[in-house]
Amino acid sequence: MKAIVDKDLCTGCGLCEDTCPEVFEIKDGIAAVKVSKVPDDLVDSCREAADDCPVEAITCE
Repeated sequence: MKAIVDKDLCTGCGLCEDTCPEVFEIKDGIAAVKVSKVPDDLVDSCREAADDCPVEAITCE
């Protein structure tokens, strides 16, 4: 699975980083994905970060 952050929508609230710090980080005021492929053991927390994003800036595919 791959995580994608829409940088135009992201407000940099940091919720994704709090939920799944192994995959997301706040960089230059917006969220960034730290891995090219989400490890299998982090898929659920990555989806949770996407679901909880207040501006729906994260997609998982």
